[in-house]
Amino acid sequence: MKLIDIGFGNLVSAGRLIAVVSPDSAPIKRMVQEARDRGQLVDATYGRKTQAVLILDNDHLVLSALTPDVISTRVSGTDRKEEPC
Repeated sequence: MKLIDIGFGNLVSAGRLIAVVSPDSAPIKRMVQEARDRGQLVDATYGRKTQAVLILDNDHLVLSALTPDVISTRVSGTDRKEEPC
């Protein structure tokens, strides 16, 4: 199982991830509000501005303070950090 860091030490399973979208459009804002009303919203922003909405295969939404570009880079695995020796 591959886990993706979505900021502040929070991880999401890559196998459950369907899409990473910007929260700016009206349909996405509506999806976020509906998920909040159903109790299927996870806010992982730690009080910061929401930059990305992660849509999971089980109808849950996850809010992240990282941009969709950063998350997509982490999903693709090209974000390799040098580990100290």
